[in-house]
Amino acid sequence: MGEVVQLKRKKVLDKHKGNTLCRSGFHRWMIIKKQQFDVKQGKLITVYQCTRCQKTKNRLL
Repeated sequence: MGEVVQLKRKKVLDKHKGNTLCRSGFHRWMIIKKQQFDVKQGKLITVYQCTRCQKTKNRLL
């Protein structure tokens, strides 16, 4: 069977949902507890990930 092709265009609201805040610098940061140790520096770090755009940032403890 072939793949189903979506013929309708996405609404502008659905296309940019949550991205306008992130582009303006208002991310929704959430702590990721799986990655707590930096191997290269040998230090504990806190890894944050934005729930909307999946951008990550690190912070040394």
